[in-house]
Formats: sequence, structure tokens, C-alpha cells
Amino acid sequence: MLLERYYDESLAQASFLIACEATREAIIIDPNMVERYEATLTSRRLRVRYVTETHIHADFLSGSRQLAKRHEATLLLSSHGGAGWSYPDAGRDGVRMLKNGDSFTVGNIRLDVIHTPGHTPEHICFLVTDTPASDKPMGLISGDFLFVGDVGRPDLLERAAHVAGTMEQSARDLYRSLQRLKEFPDYLQVWPGHGAGSACGKALGSLPQTTIGYERLYNPALTPRSEDDFIAWVLDDQPEPPRYFARMKRLNRDGAPAFDSALSQLHSAEDVEHLLADGGQVVDVRASHEFSKSHVAGTICIPYSKSFVTYAGTVLDSELPIVVIGQAPDRAAQITNALALIGIAPTFAVPGVIEDIARRGRRPMATVPTIDATLLSDQLGRNGTKVVDVRGSSEWHQGHLAAAEHIFLGDLVARARMPRDTRLVVHCESGTRSSIAASLLMREGFTNVTNFLGGYVAWEKTGLPVVRGGK
Repeated sequence: MLLERYYDESLAQASFLIACEATREAIIIDPNMVERYEATLTSRRLRVRYVTETHIHADFLSGSRQLAKRHEATLLLSSHGGAGWSYPDAGRDGVRMLKNGDSFTVGNIRLDVIHTPGHTPEHICFLVTDTPASDKPMGLISGDFLFVGDVGRPDLLERAAHVAGTMEQSARDLYRSLQRLKEFPDYLQVWPGHGAGSACGKALGSLPQTTIGYERLYNPALTPRSEDDFIAWVLDDQPEPPRYFARMKRLNRDGAPAFDSALSQLHSAEDVEHLLADGGQVVDVRASHEFSKSHVAGTICIPYSKSFVTYAGTVLDSELPIVVIGQAPDRAAQITNALALIGIAPTFAVPGVIEDIARRGRRPMATVPTIDATLLSDQLGRNGTKVVDVRGSSEWHQGHLAAAEHIFLGDLVARARMPRDTRLVVHCESGTRSSIAASLLMREGFTNVTNFLGGYVAWEKTGLPVVRGGK
């Protein structure tokens, strides 16, 4: 048996290829960008027999349908889910719907289907048995059901897809699904669909795999407790879902568009100026300190980093044109692929467009003033300074400035109702999200915005007082 794990750092998302080395047949589970599996298939001389996914994903654009079509493979999908959140593919050529208790083989490898609702109603896992070696299962492809140190959050259907009244029932379903783990031996390996940094749970570990026995010892979700106590625990302090999750759920349910990794046309300084004048989204992907020093007024700061996709999906409107500026020539392809994962097709400005705009003088350049912890502490309560904390709610509850108002980054534009000349100081944990926040506020016309350097981490290290807890 061959098992290959493909991990996307920008989404903390894992997909898997399992193949029988005797027959060269393979199955690919939870794929995203279809090209990333081709090298393995070619070098190992494998034929894709099946493509499948554990559930309707919210955090990336699924490549399952596209990959199955490319390789003329059978698409396997969950038949569970109920009204509104079932796959519409039943009865289509090349599609087989799976239900709890089904099994199928990939060469000499058997996969058993286990329905594990909770994270989503249709969620399934795959119990993997390498039959030439043993008649006992060796591992579990757990998707977003069981992670290292955590479980899949059950609130996304309500909080991201806006299906009212589903959160508590999903948590109850998750509790009951977890009881099924009692059937499995301690040695059983677990290959989860996400690692640390994913928004599909609240405290995921970074290890690529685990075992049932280890999770029984150290996963707080498996701590013996009543159903009601579990529901209270699992729903408490879940991170805010990025705004793009709702759109991904619908696209992946109904049929995601094909990925297009081709670089799109480049824009001149004049094009960018016109787009900004019309209120368009121009994303500056340079580092925060470069943006603060000098940027084209009206642009949005989203530094290209491991968290770029999450931040872009949180603050950008995918229905409006998006032009990327400030990228090095070799970064354009990476940025295109990153945004394609969440269904965004950007266009690019020519290298040097920021300097061209500054030289032309037809569009103002701007800076973002910064402030450190000591100076901010001295100024609180004076000059009408208002501090806005743009971190997630769980971070806020763990500790925050007494004078701060909490507005999650994804809600900032909608909730920033104060006068446009208010003296605002924005902060996050260490500085990236507050740089994004400052650019959004300035784009909305706020004229007195300052970024708190180092954020909450710097405040706490300085020994300044914080408030713990609170809602």
C-alpha cells in the first residue's frame, strides 16, 4: 500500500492519495488543485480509479469533480446530509453515492465508509485496511471529524452557511459520532484533513497524524463528559469563520468551477488609478512595514504570507474585481494559485506600478502612522483616542486592553460606525491583521488611523494591565 499526504500550508489542509502497489490503482481523497497529484501518478505509474471527499468543504474550492473528470475516475460522494446539504450528483454518470456501512476496494485495499455527522451533516470517514498485510484496519481518513487534539467545529452550518438553528443539533450529532471511536483499537492511525492554523476547529495540533489511543489520552473532545457539557465545551470560543466560507459551501455542493492557474493580464498605473477611483479592490501584498511607510491611497494591505488566503477570504468581496500590486515577478503564480483555492481569480499590476503612480502624482500616496505600547498607554483617555481590537473572540476572551472595543476583522467595515475623523488605534495579536484593518478603515474614509506596533503581545510584554475573560 502507498499513502501520500499533500499539505497546503496556506489552508493547513491535507489531501491524500492511497494506492495499491500490486494493481497500480489509486484513490484521491479531499483534493484541491488537481495538478498537484500528477507528478506522483506519473512517477508511480498509477491509475486513478476513484476520487472522493469526506464532506462539502467550506475552506477551499474542491477539485473532486474536476479531477474525476480528468482521469475518467468514479466520483464517490456521501449520500447523507438531508435537505439543503446533500450532494445533487445522485444518478449522474460516473458518480457513486456512499452510505454508512458501505465498502469498496482499490486493488487490494479496502475502505469502509463511516458516517460521522457533526462538523457537517453529510460527513463521512474512511477506515483503511491493507488486506494483504492484515484483515484489521490500519488507519482512519478522518477528514474534519477528528483532528490532532481537536474535533471539527459543529457551528459552521449556522455561522458560515447561515442555516439558522443547526448549531446545537450539529454539536449533538458530533458527540454521538465521537462515541463510535470506542469501537476502534488504540493502535489505529488517524490521518486528519487539517492541521494547526485551520479555521475548521479551535485548537488543532500541528502533527500530520495521530492514533486513536493518543487522542483518547490527550484530546479534550474525548474527555468523558455528559452530552450537554460537551455541547457547551465544543461551541465555546470557536473562531469567527472567514466570510468566504459560505460561498465555498455552496460552490462545493453544487459544483465548483474548474481551476485556472494561468496568469491573467497585467494592468498599468493608469488602469489601477481608474479602478481605485471607481472604488475597486486593489490589494497590496508587500510586507506591512513597507505598506505603512508608503502606499497608494485606497489600496488594501494583505501581506503575502502563510495566512494570506485566510485574510483575503475574510476581507475581500469575491464578486468585485481584484487587482494585486506590489508583487515580485516570481510571486504572481503563487498568489494566483493561492487565491484560486478560494475561488478568486485576481489580475495583476505590472511590477513597479506603485512607483509609477507615485511618480505620476495623479493619485495620492499615504502612510500608516504607528504607535508603541508605552506611548499608547500614555495617550489612553486623552485626545479622544479609540482603541479597536480586531482579533477573534477567543483571543479577546483570553486577554485584552481594558480601553479597547472588540470588532473582529471580518466585521470591521460593517461595524465601523464612528465619525470618520475619530482618532482610531487598531491592534491585533502582533501586527499583521491590524495593518489590514488600518488599510480597510483608510479606504472607507477614516482620516486618523494609527496601527499599534506589536499589538497585544507587545502590550503584555511591557507589563501593562490586561482584562481576562468577558464577552
